[in-house]
Amino acid sequence: MADVLLTHSNHLYSDPKQVSKMQPYPPLQTILAAAVLEQHGIETALYDPTLDSPHEGFRDALERHRPRLVVVCEDDFNFLSKMCLARNRELAFWMAQTATSQGIEVLAHGSDASDHTGAYLAAGCSSVIIGEVEETMLAFAQRQTPDTIAGLAFGCDRGVHYNAPRCVRSDLDALPAPAWHLVDIERYRQVWLGAHGYFSLNMASSRGCPYRCNWCAKPIYGNSYHARSPQRVAGEMLDLKQRFRPDHIWFADDIFALSARWTFEFAAAVETLHAQIPFKMQSRCDLMTRDAVGALRRAGCEEVWMGAESGSQRVLDAMDKDIRVEEIYAARENLRAHGIRACFFLQFGYPGETWSDIESTIRMVRETAPDNVGISVSYPLPGTTFYQIVAAEVGSKANWDDSSDLSMIFRGTFSTELYRALAEALHAEVRGGKDLGHAWRLVHELRGVERSQMAAV
Repeated sequence: MADVLLTHSNHLYSDPKQVSKMQPYPPLQTILAAAVLEQHGIETALYDPTLDSPHEGFRDALERHRPRLVVVCEDDFNFLSKMCLARNRELAFWMAQTATSQGIEVLAHGSDASDHTGAYLAAGCSSVIIGEVEETMLAFAQRQTPDTIAGLAFGCDRGVHYNAPRCVRSDLDALPAPAWHLVDIERYRQVWLGAHGYFSLNMASSRGCPYRCNWCAKPIYGNSYHARSPQRVAGEMLDLKQRFRPDHIWFADDIFALSARWTFEFAAAVETLHAQIPFKMQSRCDLMTRDAVGALRRAGCEEVWMGAESGSQRVLDAMDKDIRVEEIYAARENLRAHGIRACFFLQFGYPGETWSDIESTIRMVRETAPDNVGISVSYPLPGTTFYQIVAAEVGSKANWDDSSDLSMIFRGTFSTELYRALAEALHAEVRGGKDLGHAWRLVHELRGVERSQMAAV
């Protein structure tokens, strides 16, 4: 029996790309929310559908725990949740409908629920959390009157009523440790060992991002950024190292080690505690200075993913990316000099991007030789300046089905087929694919066809 059952909608096997990668992580935000409930004496259970059969498993969890409240609490640290994928939404709706049909109240939290609050209410959720989850969820679970709870939205005669927003938490050190005891760690370990021969766990040192790339959706934290103390983060690394013996850590922050001072203090704390675990993280090219990279190396960093996006300065400026192409080159060299893998996120299809801009990106990749790349096409999500620019062109398909979709949601310069072929070819070039020549021939064939079509118009 449990008073509250927490769950989420990220089922790995509904996403072919994630199945091929096979890098599942526990739902960090969900178990952190669970820890807050437990801290306040609320009996809490978790149903984690990541590796499970979600329909059968969720029904079993309802029967086993008989909760008063179900919270569909997405993992805000997981990029898949931030992508608002259609298959995740379908599962979240099914969970809400299933619980509601048994007379159980349902509360929803996540980027997609914030963007499509009315749809989640129509699917059976009694309320939706707008913004950070912990305090609003706790107030709801403690049966406070809904219209007095900041950060809550619910249905009314006029459609959707939004209470006053809740301020973003600034003192992250006041949060309890995630409720790891609710997670089947051994199941994750066995999946990782079977697929990769090592075991990786996830952590987060901060929340939010202060930068203003105009395509980046931020429905949870806005443009705020707050970090935990470097000593607390190093202490958590040591705790995970001793309790679960991971071989690797993924820091799931949007921006890890934003402050140079924080980075140096973190490295010193990790060294003092002997807490080093090899880790990967996400950052910006302009933050990867030689001194910062040296400190990251001492702390155990072995891989950095950076939002390079484009090799065209014109495109970067249009995105409000606030970096220079030469900073991408410099970051790559600084990481190489310290033996850290440098990986780029690339984005094609931004409005106004030409074939010349695409060639600049291809040239940048060839000249810098990153260790890996992640390739996407521009994906308009509500609340962004980019979405406002292309909103009139967004049709009935406004979200990708899964993370491998890469459909053009708006009217791009080139077709979805060409962008997909371009992604395959560039992936093959960086990762050493055997059919590299065939991949580039397909790109140029599609480019030729589309150029002829454009000329005929």
